[in-house]
Amino acid sequence: MSVQVVSAAAAAKVPEVELKDLSPSEAEPQLGLSTAAVSAMAPPAGGGDPEAPAPAAERPPAPGPGSGPAAALSPAAGKVPQASAMKRSDPHHQHQRHRDGGEALVSSDGTVTEAPRTVKKQIQFADQKQEFNKRPTKIGRRSLSRSISQSSTDSYSSAASYTDSSDDETSPRDKQQKNSKGNSDFCVKNIKQAEFGRREIEIAEQEMPALMALRKRAQGEKPLAGAKIVGCTHITAQTAVLMETLGALGAQCRWAACNIYSTLNEVAAALAESGFPVFAWKGESEDDFWWCIDRCVNVEGWQPNMILDDGGDLTHWIYKKYPNMFKKIKGIVEESVTGVHRLYQLSKAGKLCVPAMNVNDSVTKQKFDNLYCCRESILDGLKRTTDMMFGGKQVVVCGYGEVGKGCCAALKAMGSIVYVTEIDPICALQACMDGFRLVKLNEVIRQVDIVITCTGNKNVVTREHLDRMKNSCIVCNMGHSNTEIDVASLRTPELTWERVRSQVDHVIWPDGKRIVLLAEGRLLNLSCSTVPTFVLSITATTQALALIELYNAPEGRYKQDVYLLPKKMDEYVASLHLPTFDAHLTELTDEQAKYLGLNKNGPFKPNYYRY
Repeated sequence: MSVQVVSAAAAAKVPEVELKDLSPSEAEPQLGLSTAAVSAMAPPAGGGDPEAPAPAAERPPAPGPGSGPAAALSPAAGKVPQASAMKRSDPHHQHQRHRDGGEALVSSDGTVTEAPRTVKKQIQFADQKQEFNKRPTKIGRRSLSRSISQSSTDSYSSAASYTDSSDDETSPRDKQQKNSKGNSDFCVKNIKQAEFGRREIEIAEQEMPALMALRKRAQGEKPLAGAKIVGCTHITAQTAVLMETLGALGAQCRWAACNIYSTLNEVAAALAESGFPVFAWKGESEDDFWWCIDRCVNVEGWQPNMILDDGGDLTHWIYKKYPNMFKKIKGIVEESVTGVHRLYQLSKAGKLCVPAMNVNDSVTKQKFDNLYCCRESILDGLKRTTDMMFGGKQVVVCGYGEVGKGCCAALKAMGSIVYVTEIDPICALQACMDGFRLVKLNEVIRQVDIVITCTGNKNVVTREHLDRMKNSCIVCNMGHSNTEIDVASLRTPELTWERVRSQVDHVIWPDGKRIVLLAEGRLLNLSCSTVPTFVLSITATTQALALIELYNAPEGRYKQDVYLLPKKMDEYVASLHLPTFDAHLTELTDEQAKYLGLNKNGPFKPNYYRY
């Protein structure tokens, strides 16, 4: 079975940017709480305790392996689906097999009769060979429209052509769904999955102690009362805990997904059942992606005054379609490298008309979400999609920032031979000191078994590199945007695409060589697996505090520019997670604090300190 699909527009060039920090006088957090509540919030005593593809048609062998507020929520009661019952033996009959595979029934008098044969139907895809310039239309509204900017949906998603056999093939946009309260202001895959999503959210809450602590401590003062937050992030169980925390703190939220693959349908259903207007499902088309964002923003009688973005697509859409909304928006909180670059582009062009908080470059995001999260999730994503063994494999990791460092450390620990490419001499020297061979991609492209991009740039892996790769080389991306691998260049008539399993494609050259492309070049871990909940607790808490800070900041504190999160808040987020490890901080004596010139309660490092 082969599918050939069209490409999408190339990404916009990302300029060099400078980070702007707060002056020391502005470093104290304004959480909208009482002064005592902010300064004396001691950490809590303890922390919170493969899709099987349908059988494909036979094909000639090719070389290479084929391989509302949360406080009011309670788990909904319902019946747990039971496993199918086992056949009970009839006391009057015994079963025996015929040689040809049929089943015989032997009665008590010895008469042998052939049992009725059960016809096993195989689920097969319809013939999916199409002309190159045509797109599959299995799910409704598969539009050829191009995005108005380079977004998370740049290349065509073939997910729509390979839905799981158990999925309802009707587009969520064509369904009329209501939750148990009769509300229909949402669009998810199947609202009936809400009960399962609620259980996933409850599991996530156990690993997100800081958000739960923030929910308990600040709930009484409702620091986000009156806030109308429109969000565009990955919709997972961890994001759901964040959304419900924001709701518990007084905010109204409307939400869309920042990635067409990362939505957990059952979690989206649980949020919709709880009263959150959520517009997202796994495997959206490009047209669906922008439609969902528009449904979050363009609603009668409701206008956002805060933006929480991951990748900059939501911010861009409002600038492009509804610029007048910024008259009432108090601030933007952005968490990704891609989105931060877009904000700095707007700032340099003089088009940034509200304050923006750069969460991505806060210490708690860079060092924990980017480094420790990727160190664990890179292996999970590769193992789930390819079932590969890492020992002895040759891997090249493009980029040695925090994400690259995490990926390299994990692969090295598994016995892989790891090469690194870098443009920054400081990061390059770090790679050398950590025991990795620094190379140019052209030097090793013919021999490596895996190529991983972690740069946030565009066209890091080009068609020339893809042509030179060895048979069965695995290609994937750990950056937010799907521009790092030139996937568009692979959508040509001479190359054949085969879907192996969910988010796994074989791209086959005329001579039979094939590469294994994961998630069509999109973010591997959130598209193909999951990420550690505890790390996302750190990031989500940082986002929540940034929203509280911008929403409650007095007029004039923040100009129309991009700011880093105050270091005091970074330290506060970290302190909320320490009780999980039964960790005990040492306190400075008055003499020590005077000697170091520090406040006993922090911040403990200057803004230029590199952790």
